[in-house]
Amino acid sequence: MPGLRESWRLAAMRTIQERALDLFDERGFPAVKIEDVAEAAGVSPSSIYRYFGTKEGLLVADEFDNWGQETLGAVLDPRDPIGSLIEAVVAYEAPRTSGGDSVDPSADIPWRRVRYFFTEPSVRLAAQASLDRASQLITPLLVSSDALSPTQARVVANALAFGYFACLEQWYLDDRTRPIAWYVEEGLRPLRELWPK
Repeated sequence: MPGLRESWRLAAMRTIQERALDLFDERGFPAVKIEDVAEAAGVSPSSIYRYFGTKEGLLVADEFDNWGQETLGAVLDPRDPIGSLIEAVVAYEAPRTSGGDSVDPSADIPWRRVRYFFTEPSVRLAAQASLDRASQLITPLLVSSDALSPTQARVVANALAFGYFACLEQWYLDDRTRPIAWYVEEGLRPLRELWPK
C-alpha cells in the first residue's frame, strides 16, 4: 500500500495526465506544448518534466513505471509468467468493466491514452522504450525460476512485454469491443503452450 506521499504523487500524475489528454483530444498531440499542459493542470512545467520526462511520457507513464524487481516479483510469477500477466491485466482492467464483457465508459482514464500509442509515432517509440525497460526487469525473474536459460529468459521476457503491446494494439484496432484481458489470453496462448511444464 503506497504511503501518503506516494498517493499524492500518483494523484498529481493522474490529474496532469487527464488535463494533457483533454488538450491532446481537443487540439491534437503535436499542437500541445508542455507549458499548455502545466497551465491546464495548475503546475509548473518543471513538475511535468520531473514526473514524466517528456511530452510522450505524459501518455506512456503509469504507476508501474517505478516498479522494481521486488514489486514486479510480487505480480509476475516466474513459474507461470503468462498466467500471472493475464491475472494482472484482469485486475488492472476490473474498474473498466461492469460485469461480463461490457465496458464502463466512466472508468476510461488509463485507456484514453492508448490510442496515442498507435496514432503518434513518437509516443509509440516511447511506449516501446518503456516495454524494453520492463523486459529487462522481467528477465532476471525468469532466470531465477531455473526453468529457463538466460537467453531463453530474455526471449520470453521480450515476448511477454512486446506481446502484450501487440495485444493492446489489436484491442485498439478492434474498436475496444472486448476486454484487453481477452486479447492477452488469446494472443499469448501460443507462448503458454511452449512454456515448460
